[in-house]
Parts: sequence; structure tokens; C-alpha cells
Amino acid sequence: MPQSLPKLSPEMLIPRLGEYIVQKGLISDDDLQKALTYQIEQASKGNHCLLGQALMDLGMLDRGSLDQVVTEQIIQLRAALQAANRNLEQRVKDRTADLNEALNRLSELSQMKANFVANISHELRTPLTHIKGYLELLVTESLGKLSGEQRHALQVSQKAGARLEGMIEDLIMFSLASRGEMSMKLERVDIRRIISLAAKSALTKAEERGVRVLAAVSENIPPVQADSEKVGWVINQLLDNGIKFTPSGGSVIIDLKEEGNNLVQVSITDTGIGIPQSRMKEIFEPFHQLDGSSTRHYGGTGLGLSLVRQIIEAHGSLLDVQSVEGKGTTFKFPLLAVRD
Repeated sequence: MPQSLPKLSPEMLIPRLGEYIVQKGLISDDDLQKALTYQIEQASKGNHCLLGQALMDLGMLDRGSLDQVVTEQIIQLRAALQAANRNLEQRVKDRTADLNEALNRLSELSQMKANFVANISHELRTPLTHIKGYLELLVTESLGKLSGEQRHALQVSQKAGARLEGMIEDLIMFSLASRGEMSMKLERVDIRRIISLAAKSALTKAEERGVRVLAAVSENIPPVQADSEKVGWVINQLLDNGIKFTPSGGSVIIDLKEEGNNLVQVSITDTGIGIPQSRMKEIFEPFHQLDGSSTRHYGGTGLGLSLVRQIIEAHGSLLDVQSVEGKGTTFKFPLLAVRD
């Protein structure tokens, strides 16, 4: 026969009832021990017996006193629960206030960083312009004849100056994007021409590294709605990344495909070192590179991909990344086609 469940009673809600009754002076410690022993005996016989019932069965406590004790305990428990809830609510409010303060402080720091980057970048422009100007005068021999070694040294300096100028422009663009001030001039753009120009400009660097650059562009690709300057920057940046992270003998392929009637998908695929899946999100963090050591093999500010994603999203599009470590990476994004 299955045992019947005990009848529900308010006493079941009261923890350590026996100790409380002793503290009230209604029974002694010996009485409590006798009642507990009685409980155990009843349980062994299959009888469910609460402590209050045991005390009444043994004549140690009457029903009125038991009900009074249980009522007092329930009131105390309710008061303690309400106090705990009030304390918890206050702690939540305090914690929320702390988090809001931290977020505000983080926002202020981010704004300060963007302003600092913008100011420093603009300040660097002026001396760099002077350096470029004098280098050009020297290379063209406007200030006197050059030996072969001098010309080579100046050409190396010009390349370094161009690279530095590119970094400064990236910093300025990043500061504008961080402050929500990056303007977009959306217009009808011949994306095939932008791809062609980007591929040609990347050839020199690709050849130096022994990497092939291929452009797969069909004639019937329609124009797209985009900011030509910024989309061109994005494609050049992705091409540069692909070349930089692809070993000699590898390739970088730019592909244009129509997606339905309304979209043109741009994809840039390399056969480079790839990106570990566990670190995919890190590539979009500004001023961050996966190889963060001071002697890292690959240069750069770590701003490129962060800006690429922001520019693509400003076009109302999304940047998709697919990569296999050791085999290569594909970056692709759709742009809205413009039909006549």
C-alpha cells in the first residue's frame, strides 16, 4: 500500500519551530527531545506526525499556543522576506547606477580617444606634406643632381611617406566614424571600373610578394549605388590584406556576381594563412592585430577591417567573412544594383 501524503499545514512553512517554542519558554529542551523521539517512533509506524502534533499528543502544548507560535513565525518570515526583497531591489538599483556610470565613462573615454586621434592625425598632415614636397624636389633633381644611391634612398623615403600618409588618412577616417561624422555620398557607381583600378594598383605589391591578383568581372554587371571613394578604399584595403597575408605563389581573386535582380556581390578571396574560427571577431577590433607581439611579422595599424565593416554597414550592407586556417579567407558584401 502506498503511503498517504501528509495533510498540508501552516506548520510545514516554519523552519526550526522547536527552537522557537523553547525560546518562547513554552517547553523545555527535554520536552523538545521527547517530542522529537515521539515523532521518530510515529514515522516508523507509518504515521506522519509534525512536531506541533507530537507536542500536543504528549500534552506539552495546546492547540491555541501552537497556532499563536506558528502565526508569529509566519509574520516574522514574511517581514524578513519583504526586507530581503527591498534590499535586493536597492542592490539592483545601485548596481544599475554603477553600470550606467561605467557606460557613460566608457563613452566619454571613447569620445576622447576619437578626438585625440583626429587632432593628432591632422597635426601630422602638415609636416608630412612638407616632407613629401621636398622629397619630390630632390627626386626630380630640382635641387641638384643625384647619384644612383641617393635616388634609390629618396625613392624608398617616398614609399615610406606614402605609407605613413595612408595610415594618417585611416586614422582620420576612423575618428570620423567613431564620432558618427563619416559622410556618405551615395550615387550611381561603375563597380567594374573600381575593381579594375584596384587590381591594377595592387599589381606592384603583389608582384613583389610573388602573389597573383586576378579579377573575374563579367561585362553585364550593372552599376551599383555606393560612395565610389569609400567603396574603392574598402576594395583596396581588402586586396592589400589578401596580398599581405598570402605566401609567395598564392593568389587573390576579386569576383563580381549578380545576386537576383537587385544586388551585386563583391567578393575577395585569398589563399593565405586564414583566420582561426575562435578569433574571428577579433579582426574587427580597432588597433588590434591577431599577432600582437612587438616583433609581429605583419605590419599595419589594425584599423583596416574595423573601417571596412563600418563603411559597408553605412551602405546598408553586411560584410561576410569565411575562412579556413592555413587555406585562405573570403570577404564578401552585396551592393544595391542600379537599373536603367
